Amino acid sequence: MIDYIPIFTTILSLYFFIEIFKHYFSKRKQYLLWWMLGVVTFGLGTLSESLHALIGYNELNLRFWYIIGALLGGFPLAQGTVYLLFSKKFADRTTFFFVSYIIVAAIFVMLAPISIPENFDGKLTGKVFEWSWVRLFSPLINLYAFLFLVGGAIYSAYKYFKMKNLQYRVYGNAAIAIGGILPGIGGSFTRAGYVEVLFVTELIGLALIYLGYKVIKHNSRVQKID
Repeated sequence: MIDYIPIFTTILSLYFFIEIFKHYFSKRKQYLLWWMLGVVTFGLGTLSESLHALIGYNELNLRFWYIIGALLGGFPLAQGTVYLLFSKKFADRTTFFFVSYIIVAAIFVMLAPISIPENFDGKLTGKVFEWSWVRLFSPLINLYAFLFLVGGAIYSAYKYFKMKNLQYRVYGNAAIAIGGILPGIGGSFTRAGYVEVLFVTELIGLALIYLGYKVIKHNSRVQKID
């Protein structure tokens, strides 16, 4: 049953995407574009996991899952926060560096030979790559995503903590911070061979990010009306 959780996460991602798509086209802000891309990549990752649950192991799907999940991961969501909180110059430079870095890493993942061990259980894992060094690309991206997605949310929550009329931003950003941490925890379990933990943390994590987004967006709109 746990193997089918990504199907529900993919559905939630689609719903989230439709909402943030409308938000982006009403404001045309670059940070919203990156958040929208982040929701898309999140959903593509869980779609890959859903296909794995439905049709079983497939080499091309494994490579796609690794690129979307391990390499892209939370980078687009984090980059949205960078465009929101930092200068455009810094955001543009980090975008150029990490997009280039991810493209190079993705090429190596696509070219890496795959070796299936005799006792292979069919689970999604990067351990099947013969070029084990391709797995060394992801820690830098994951660290960057953690620092700016989770760190940005924590900073924003702290910033609004003493502003009584903006307490909803504290709660919203706290939800986003926790939601951003959970998939990373699940990823650590995946490296240990427990990919099922990732399926659970992805669903809860995305739900919390969506909740935080909704709390901030809804209350900001209400406050403007008032």
